[in-house]
Parts: sequence; structure tokens; C-alpha cells
Amino acid sequence: MHKIATVTASVRATSRRRARPAAGDAAELEVTILMPCLDEAETIATCVTKALGFLDRTGIHGEVLIADNGSVDGSPEIAERLGARVIHVPTRGYGAALISGIEAAKGRYVIMGDADDSYDFSALDDLVRELRGGADLVMGNRFKGGIRPGAMPALHRYVGNPVLSFVGRLFFRSEIGDFHCGLRGFRRKSAQDLDLRTTGMEFASELVVKASLAKQRIVEVPIVLHPDGRSRPPHLRSWRDGWRHLRFLLLFSPRWLLFYPGLALVAIAATLMAVLATGLWSPGHGRLAEGLLVGAGGLMIVGVQAVQFSLLARVFAETQRLLPPMRRRVSGLVDRITMEIGLIGGSLMVLCAAIGLILSLLLSRSSDPHADVATVAFRLGTFSVVLGVLGLQFVLGATFLSLLRLHRLGDAASR
Repeated sequence: MHKIATVTASVRATSRRRARPAAGDAAELEVTILMPCLDEAETIATCVTKALGFLDRTGIHGEVLIADNGSVDGSPEIAERLGARVIHVPTRGYGAALISGIEAAKGRYVIMGDADDSYDFSALDDLVRELRGGADLVMGNRFKGGIRPGAMPALHRYVGNPVLSFVGRLFFRSEIGDFHCGLRGFRRKSAQDLDLRTTGMEFASELVVKASLAKQRIVEVPIVLHPDGRSRPPHLRSWRDGWRHLRFLLLFSPRWLLFYPGLALVAIAATLMAVLATGLWSPGHGRLAEGLLVGAGGLMIVGVQAVQFSLLARVFAETQRLLPPMRRRVSGLVDRITMEIGLIGGSLMVLCAAIGLILSLLLSRSSDPHADVATVAFRLGTFSVVLGVLGLQFVLGATFLSLLRLHRLGDAASR
């Protein structure tokens, strides 16, 4: 308590030296320093003091905002005594606290960071400079600025963060080197335009992914990561939260999750079916060829289904405003796949499959089971079954795509 009282007196003295804008005068606030908080009594005083000291040193008209997520250790009261503004967020989760904080912020720029004293809130000059220079999102980079001994577990430093950052750069064509740095700044309006929705740790990925897809201006600045000042374990769970980040990146990129793997399966299946049907490859002196041909047909069905589902997922994500609109050329191609086209094309494929099955049945009945014609009948039957299933998939996919398109047109009309 003596330490808190000393810090409080210092902050009050600082506040007397520099007049702050009134709490309701949002127009004059330039920066909101936002900290999500859940039971951070050990470190919240240090973080708030450093943040207020930064505002005082730089002459920035701003505020320190604490988005409390249900603390029971007195953290909100400590922050309020030191001069921070506190909002209470009943929905649990890192993302929920930050989304509510962004909505409640009064600054034109928002700088967010954890309230565990792992980031130095007295050294935010580079972030503010880049925001004033026109950046929509300024990411801290801990690997360029320096990671102090004991500040990051080896699993996170050498595996988790590098792998997830690589996946983010690959999937979303981003140049960000530290995808999950917790210290970052952004224009409040730019963040609101992204329609951020995730309530958990995935928020860190969602902000960068959506900003990248929206072609916002993103820059990085080096920052130093310090060991946190808590005596309890962190809220972060390495494997659980790492998987949640990876899952989010995959779900936000149907191309990498479904489209590219689906195309690979289609290519493999088509090659296998071609060499097996023509006799270019007869494994086991032909005894395994028939089984492999059936398996290749199954791969073809799964591959086409994955490609189709990636398209449906992409359109759905657009209707839910999870992803930005597709490029005009791709969107125009998708719009050509109407329900009528699906019904006509799929029906023709099913009709051809039925004719093929009939021919296969006739060939198999009119021949010696051990003759070559029996092999031809089997291959024809296999191809016909695969074609029929693909035709049905095409009908169902085009029908569902039409339903999604109605939703999208309805949203456009309402706007």
C-alpha cells in the first residue's frame, strides 16, 4: 500500500503540472493507451504510472483506459486511484476486453498492451510517430527490439511465434515479422472499420489479418520485451492458444485450408486414374489396379468437394463480413455459377454416368469374367460412379451458392 500511495502522489503531482482535457471532451484526445486487465494487482500500478508519465513527457493529450475483464484482486480500484479510466467488460476473453476498450476509447489513436509490465509504456514514441505519419496499424516487433532473458519461453521464441508469423505472412501476403506482439497501435476508426469479432486470444491474429486483407497501411517498430512482473502463471496457455491462433489463420484462408489441398488431390487422383485406366501402371501384375482405381476415384471426389467447399466458405465469409469482397474477376466468375447452371450441368453429368453404368453392366454380362472386356467394364463402371457423384456435388454446390448469393444481395440492399 505504501508503494501505491507513493505512485499515486507522483501521478497527482504530474496531473497538476499539465492540464488534461475533460473526460467528456473526446475531440481533444489524441491517444488512448488501452490495457486489458484480469487480476493484475501486482503490475497494474507500474503500467498505469509509466503510461501517464509518457503522456506527460510528450505533451500528448490522451488517456489511460483499463478494460477490466472481471478482476477480483482490486486491480480496477488501483488503476482508478492512479488516474486511469476503467470500464468493466462482463464478457470474458482477451478479444472481448479489447473490442469493448476500442469502442470506449476517446483517442484518435489507440495503443494497446498487456498490463503485466512486459511492455514499457513509457517508451511509445515510435508507435505514435508512425501513427501520426499515416499508418493504420503499427506493430511492435520483439525480435528486432530485443527479448530480455526470461521474458519469453523458448517454445514461444523459437517455435510458436516464428511458425505462426510465417503462416500469417504466407497466407495473407503480409510483411509482419512478429504477428503476435501484444504491443501495437492503430487508428481507432481503422480498427472499427475491420468489424473485429473474436473474443479470445485469436483477436491478436484477427486484427493483423483483417488489416492486411483490407490493404491498410501496416508498419513495424522494434520494441523490447521484458519479463512480466507477476508471481502467478500467465493467462496464456501455449498449446491451446497456439492451436487457436493457427486454426483461426486456417479458417480465414479457405485457399490454404481447402482450395490448394483440394487441387492437389484432384491432380493426384486424375494422374492415378489415367495411368491405371490406360494400363501404363499395373501394380501387382494388375491385381491391385482395380482397387487403386476405386481409391483414386474416391480421392477425386474428396478433392473436388474440398475445392467446392473452399468457394462456399469464401462466399459465406464475405456475407458475414469476416473477409473483404473477392476480386472483381473472381467474383464475376462465381456469379456465373447459378442454380440453373448447376442443375443443368449436374444433371448432364448424372445422365452420362447412368449411361456409362448401363454400358458397364451390359459389357460385364455379355463377356467372360476373365476376359479383357470385363476389365473395361469395371473401369467404365468406376468412372461412371465418380462422374455421377461429382454431378450431384455440382447440383448441391450450385444450389447452396445461390442461397448464399441471396443473403449477400439482401445485405447489399439493406445497406
